[in-house]
Amino acid sequence: MTRVLVTGATGFVGRALVAELTRHHDVRAAVRRRPEPPLDPQAEVATLPDLAEEPDLSAALSGVDAVVHLAGIAHVGSDIPDATYDRINHVATAHLASAARRANVAHFVYMSSVRAQSGPAAEHTLIEADEPRPTDAYGRSKRAAELAVRSSGVPYSILRPVVVYGPGVKGNIASLMRLTNTPWPLPFGAFANQRSLLARDNLIGAVAFLLARPAPNDLYLVADPTPISFYDIIATLREAQGRPHRLLAVPPTIFKTLFDAIGRHDAWARLGGGLVADPAKLMALGWRPQIETRAGLAAMAGRKT
Repeated sequence: MTRVLVTGATGFVGRALVAELTRHHDVRAAVRRRPEPPLDPQAEVATLPDLAEEPDLSAALSGVDAVVHLAGIAHVGSDIPDATYDRINHVATAHLASAARRANVAHFVYMSSVRAQSGPAAEHTLIEADEPRPTDAYGRSKRAAELAVRSSGVPYSILRPVVVYGPGVKGNIASLMRLTNTPWPLPFGAFANQRSLLARDNLIGAVAFLLARPAPNDLYLVADPTPISFYDIIATLREAQGRPHRLLAVPPTIFKTLFDAIGRHDAWARLGGGLVADPAKLMALGWRPQIETRAGLAAMAGRKT
């Protein structure tokens, strides 16, 4: 049975991935401290120091056939110094990839981000052949990590997921669910901007799919196949939460003017911009996402529709 080392095993994606991979692999879950609540009991837990400090990883990688590297800063934050992104997302990844090559790991799966390729909005549908144009320290650190993996010599797959949602999600999606779960009317009835989202289970399926194949030394955008408008995101969440839609058709240009006036261009791009990523390249290999976006959002927010 293949042995897989998973870093970032206690995170939003990591916990669910460990549980899924234990069905078909021996899993070694790398953590910085003993997890609470515990991980899947079938997984071996290995405590590792900060990877950016370049620790000796020979024991953690001993007998490992594949690595899935999730650990890192997984969000954009104005309070996080650029050097911190680089140290944790780039330097630590470079060290792990080099150690994996020395340990003769056969497949290194790196969880990058669509932000290594684009800012928070894009004027055209993204494909892998587009020139990477990250717009912030987070995206640049992810892009630098991709290049480090590619130059390390380890056989690799790189994934660039869009925004991931699912039960227990944090960050912007969690904030949005708190907003929709109020009785107040919301001014998003005219927001037709299209966004690609990614169900956590679809992402886990993509990782499992790639682990079952020889490492192609390639990268893939990962998204649910059909994008969804911001209006439909809000309406789906509200319906799942048992709330009436109550969406007012306030022109998005009013919001853009306000955000521009206070210099919050990125915030406007996340709210009113579009970002559609085409997962056709990975699907052409045979990956088949199982969750449709509206059904996945509804299940996350409260009940299936």
